Amino acid sequence: MATSADNVHFFGIRHHGPGCARSLVQALAQLQPDCLLVEGPPEGEALLPMLRSAELRPPVAMLVYMQDEPSQAAFYPFAEFSPEWQALQWASAQGVATRFIDLPQTHAMAQDWARRQALKKPEPAQDVDGEEGGEDDAVEAADEAPGDAAEASADTAPVADVDSDAADTTAPPQASMRDPLDWLAHAAGFEDGESWWNRLVEERGNSEALFTSINEAMTAVRSELGDEGEAWRGPHHVLREAQREAHMRQCIREAVKAGYQRIAVVCGAWHVPALQQSTTAKADSAVLKGLPKAKVLATWAPWTYRNLASRSGYGAGVTSPGWYEHLWQCYRADAALAQQAAEGQSVPARSARDAATLRTAGWLTRVARLLRDKDLDCSSAHIIEATRLAEGLAAMRGQPIPGLQEINEAIVTVVCMGETAPLNLIDDELTVGHVLGTVPADVPQVPLQRDIEQQQKSLRMKPEAASKLLALDLRKETDLARSHFLHRLRLLGIGWGTRAADAQRNRGTFRESWQMQWEPELAVRIIEASVHGATVAQAATARLRASLSPDTPLPEIAQAIDDALLANLPQLVESLIATLAERAATTGDVAQLLQTLPPLANVYRYGSVRQTDTALLATVIDSLVLRAAIGLPVACMAMDEEAAAAMKGKVLAAHEALRLRGTDAQAAVDAWRAALRSLAMGDAAAALLRGMACRLLLDEHLLDSAEVVLQFNRNLSLGAAPLDVAAWLDGFLNQQALVLLHDEAIWGAVDAWLAGLGEVQFAQILPLVRRSFAHFSKHERQSLGDKARRAPVAGAAAPAALAVGDDDSPWDEARAVLALPLLNTLLGLELPPELLAQIAAASAPRNDAPTLE
Repeated sequence: MATSADNVHFFGIRHHGPGCARSLVQALAQLQPDCLLVEGPPEGEALLPMLRSAELRPPVAMLVYMQDEPSQAAFYPFAEFSPEWQALQWASAQGVATRFIDLPQTHAMAQDWARRQALKKPEPAQDVDGEEGGEDDAVEAADEAPGDAAEASADTAPVADVDSDAADTTAPPQASMRDPLDWLAHAAGFEDGESWWNRLVEERGNSEALFTSINEAMTAVRSELGDEGEAWRGPHHVLREAQREAHMRQCIREAVKAGYQRIAVVCGAWHVPALQQSTTAKADSAVLKGLPKAKVLATWAPWTYRNLASRSGYGAGVTSPGWYEHLWQCYRADAALAQQAAEGQSVPARSARDAATLRTAGWLTRVARLLRDKDLDCSSAHIIEATRLAEGLAAMRGQPIPGLQEINEAIVTVVCMGETAPLNLIDDELTVGHVLGTVPADVPQVPLQRDIEQQQKSLRMKPEAASKLLALDLRKETDLARSHFLHRLRLLGIGWGTRAADAQRNRGTFRESWQMQWEPELAVRIIEASVHGATVAQAATARLRASLSPDTPLPEIAQAIDDALLANLPQLVESLIATLAERAATTGDVAQLLQTLPPLANVYRYGSVRQTDTALLATVIDSLVLRAAIGLPVACMAMDEEAAAAMKGKVLAAHEALRLRGTDAQAAVDAWRAALRSLAMGDAAAALLRGMACRLLLDEHLLDSAEVVLQFNRNLSLGAAPLDVAAWLDGFLNQQALVLLHDEAIWGAVDAWLAGLGEVQFAQILPLVRRSFAHFSKHERQSLGDKARRAPVAGAAAPAALAVGDDDSPWDEARAVLALPLLNTLLGLELPPELLAQIAAASAPRNDAPTLE
């Protein structure tokens, strides 16, 4: 029986608990109240008539948000197995007066907004609660994640409690160690309060004494805390809880004053002792006096089981919403049979054991269907043996019915043969699930949301909670329109889909892939974006235009042009191209010019596929290339290693962009190639950039192997600094080994350079060269090693012979080697001692030499 005081009956429940929901429905049917008071936002009472709509299917949430600041929002989720949802449905069907009695969000959001604004001030400020705003460091994180903050603000009862939605942001790290329900759980031999409550309340089923027992437990826990209460959670939490409970008591007094005889109060079990205590109306009025106000609006929004799960960060979430749905469906089946029996209909006889077995076997049947869909072995024998094992485990642990823990252990043992990996799949697909609720079309909506829903229907893009890959062929009209729609949503910050890399489907420019998943928080994003326009196209245009300013760098303007093209905003594209051309004509920043080219090249590449006129864009690209080519040699001078590496990336990206431009811009191409040749042949630019330019010219067949070998000899000479040598080689190789594997002349030049290094020089250069070779793939490194083990190739330098008698030689090598000892001393060549001894012996006077005598 529910705890009661005169004509007020209290039903302490846990949010989203199927066991509480079943017992509550039976208690309401027995009590037949004439007034129902539910813990919830009073602003949501206008939405209650929609409970009769067949299109309102849970999971759904009441969304309450500030009219002037939509990011300040709160969600009140409901699942089919939520006790509040079942109570509201019962009252709607019976025509019972229903009221929400929680602290109005018009006050709660005004308080939270004032606290956040206080935190943004440079000096510590007193917030509306009289506490220093600087003590709440977590509020700023809530600003960055409006969805999480919204869920927290929906119900700020302790996480440990059955009424918990979020801990106070001022709570110290030790707060999680003060979970009051853990005390009861440990006394009963359970690991934590969650498993204790789940086993004794949610999985146990109905009980006439359930609510009385819950009230006794909560009263004992709150009395154990004493006057200290929940002070350890922080002063803001304590004050907010006092305001909430004071407002609930005020609403109960108003219902009694209105003359209702049987008042049912459905609230979080943690609040029941506080609502029953003797507190005067004057004291409650003092607590609520002077609260700030803000304009708020409310609507229904779809919700998902994934967001209902505690792992999502939702404080009042449950660990297994999919399992709880299964429990609720089993409860409903039992209730339907009981109703048929009460009406005198013939129903099959079922014992309590039969019901428990059907509950376990029903869940395992769903598991088997899932595993078979994933091509995993699961036979009927597996299900039979797993059911028996789960029942045996429950009996050994003194439980009347197997719970989810016993069933999972049976699945791992019997079905998965000890492997736990398939259990992760079951947990994601079934234990949590991918269920998305629906709301009626006539719920309060902003015009932008209506336009989005209309386009979703016309383009046949149904929102789904599960993540899936959407492949588009831009040659098809419908897929092209879908692409435009998704890109516009992306510009508005509505991340329904994100671009995905699908190698099998994205081989052409006409392919595009998106990873699609609908999140409930997107309802807030839509409301936020509605300030930019009434339609998706208008809002995307206004949002993108507002993101640009007169000081916006050229690369960002170019990226905006790319975004506008992908979203099919032609008027904005033309305007941005004109702005870019005007700004580019007055800038001399070569780095900006280079960064501007890649996004413009993407626009040019997609032009034909997306049916866009790119004639004006081609002129802009050509002018940018000419300006960048003129300033490139000077811009690459006097650079350190970090700056040279950054410039290398920009030049490579610009070079690739010019290739996308095509060969019809010959003047721009010639100017660019001339700039690269100036870099490669000069000495002023950084060695890394000189090597890179030489490689680009080689790839374009503007340098032959002989010219490249000449550049090798010039830049890899023994007189060059080791760091410059390694940087030049790194720039030339450009993380690609193909040129070494297939060009014998270049391989020979590198081989000759390495063979000519002394021991000290080799030790200095080895780490630097190893860094360049580390970027090669394993197969490329293996191929280079195999090639190095083979005999020297043609073109590789061989050690010079000391005694040369070839009359065709342009110089006398026998005399040239006599200078090697002196050069060895001056340059530190570290020549082998054997070679120096041979030179000394060759230069010594011979006894048989003729004399002047």
